[in-house]
Amino acid sequence: MKKKMLYLGAAAWLSSAAGVQAADVNLGRNLAASCANCHGTDGRSVGGIPELAGMSKGKMLGLLNEFRSGAKPATIMHQISRGYTDEQLTLIAEYFASRTAQGGGK
Repeated sequence: MKKKMLYLGAAAWLSSAAGVQAADVNLGRNLAASCANCHGTDGRSVGGIPELAGMSKGKMLGLLNEFRSGAKPATIMHQISRGYTDEQLTLIAEYFASRTAQGGGK
């Protein structure tokens, strides 16, 4: 009986944690914040690293999948892209697609 209660409690905790993650409207922004080290705040790069702000969701997901598979050469992106779930990468791509590029256009 105690084991069953423990399992039920753990299942309830996990489902509530997943619910909080799904309900977090800032999750995409929060995940994308890790990209700022190389790609600049909000994906607005100031150096030789590609700008992410304004990139279409489809284009970004395509590039991320190329990095993941090894089809696109990279120094670090192949490792970083493998550290996220498909759902997390979609949230990141949606976030950057919603940002305005430095030039003001998308």
